[in-house]
Amino acid sequence: MSGIDWAVLLGTLGFIVAYGIWRTRSDNSQNNYLRGGSDTRWWGVGLSVMATQASAVTFLSTPGQGYLDGMGFVQFYFGLPLAMIVIGAVFIPLYYRWKVYTAYEFIGRRFDGRTRLLTAGLFLIHRSLGAGITIYAPSIVLSKVLHLPLSWMCVFIGALVILYTTTGGARAVGVTQKQQMAVIFLGILAAFGLTLHSLGGTVGIADSFRVAGALGKLDVIDLSWDPSNKYTLWSGLIGGFFLQLSYFGTDQSQVQRYLSGQSIAQARQGLWMNGILKIPMQFFILGTGVLVFVFYLVNPAPLHWNEANLVALRAQDTGGVTEAMEVQHAETMAERAAATTELTDAWRAEDGAAAASALDEVKRLDRERQVLEQQFKEHVATVAPALETNDKDYIFISFIMQHLPVGVIGLLLAMIFCAGMGSTAAELSALATTTVVDVARADRGEAQTVRSTRWATVGFGLLALGSAAVFSLFENLIQAVNILGSLFYGTILGIFLVAFFVRWVHGTAVFVAALIAQAVILALHFGDVEVAFLWYNLIAPAIVVVLAMVLQPVLPGSPSVAVPPGGRADDAGGGSQ
Repeated sequence: MSGIDWAVLLGTLGFIVAYGIWRTRSDNSQNNYLRGGSDTRWWGVGLSVMATQASAVTFLSTPGQGYLDGMGFVQFYFGLPLAMIVIGAVFIPLYYRWKVYTAYEFIGRRFDGRTRLLTAGLFLIHRSLGAGITIYAPSIVLSKVLHLPLSWMCVFIGALVILYTTTGGARAVGVTQKQQMAVIFLGILAAFGLTLHSLGGTVGIADSFRVAGALGKLDVIDLSWDPSNKYTLWSGLIGGFFLQLSYFGTDQSQVQRYLSGQSIAQARQGLWMNGILKIPMQFFILGTGVLVFVFYLVNPAPLHWNEANLVALRAQDTGGVTEAMEVQHAETMAERAAATTELTDAWRAEDGAAAASALDEVKRLDRERQVLEQQFKEHVATVAPALETNDKDYIFISFIMQHLPVGVIGLLLAMIFCAGMGSTAAELSALATTTVVDVARADRGEAQTVRSTRWATVGFGLLALGSAAVFSLFENLIQAVNILGSLFYGTILGIFLVAFFVRWVHGTAVFVAALIAQAVILALHFGDVEVAFLWYNLIAPAIVVVLAMVLQPVLPGSPSVAVPPGGRADDAGGGSQ
């Protein structure tokens, strides 16, 4: 990597970290440190919400998803705009009316301490593991660039985030996320534009999209009702809606972002901004992956995207199998490039028969390419079983490092690091706040509360570093993030839905129902039942809501619902008796 790229990367990261520390060096009030203050405008809330969700995984793994499977993954987000409307209408007014620091504090006032602890505990389990992923993903980048151990990079990224998050808490998270999103938007546009430009002199821009469409990469909508199919229109609209409702409505890392808004209206508008921009942003990211696929249709691509594995196999494989497979793969890629050129030439000549023949040849050679790459992964597992064969998350970073111009490489690396830092910082701040406010509850003064939250931030940062080591085992990081969330979000959402809409159900019933729902979801996932993970986000809340209503008449009663400050008992939920 050139000196210019290093200057762009380190200058960007250094400025953001230093700015966050400087801006929040004296913001030690409990409201600022735990909630992020109460003065953020709607656009600041929107950028902060987007930065929290857009982790480095988004920019490493999602282009790889587009490269391999096309645009279908965008269906995952189709339920998001509706979820933003519901959260703005129901969740935000209640959180502001009750003046809570965390979403789970509301559950404790609505039900009881036991249900509050369960809800907070489920959040702490899955979010602390998720923080490990958001540290691991950008560490892949730096380890690849510097050829240093991945563990060193995890420690570097983790320490950088812990530094400014510990200094300024939730306030530092919100302040730095504005600059991080500016870098992210610039990086997305640069990556898409330059990838498109690189095809202009070979396949041509118009033919690039035509080739991608002919190979099925631009198929966005899948109308299948197959429950084992991960990404369909229905799983996105229904399962995705409940996942987004739970994530944005009950996950403290997001709730903390819009609790810093100046008012209910400002927080609500910030969420609507996210609802409007998120799907187009994913289109650009997935579309970049699709364009990278087309680029490699006419340019040489490696047999395996993780170069370190190739180097290791060349050294260990004394029988020459690796070399022979690389030669065969290169020949297949060259034939596929020639067939792709024939295809575009036939389209331009309006020769339908020749185009159909060339397209069939491209598809045949692409299948052959996939077989060779799978055979190599099996060869890796045989010769060097200690190596991880997953290489999907290396696709986009390999393209960046090998084919984009000087300066842009540094910008895109900065984009990936900014995304990782923004989401990880939000997670650590939320984990620490939840621990101090909801789990380790005690009568503390303001200074002691801030000090306890600061130490909790350090503790969860170290825990995230430990959990980062296990995530190389996942087939695709973006799926790992979503699967992990789906295992727990549904149960959490079910508890909140009962709290909002079924006022006559009390703590004991919803507590028992939530335990049963969580057990069912874990049994589904780790059992032999073929159900796509997005449906967990519908199954779990349905079990919680229905079972809580069934159990309430037969279980002992609970204390009456708490009344929010300045409100009535009816303000605790939106349902009717």
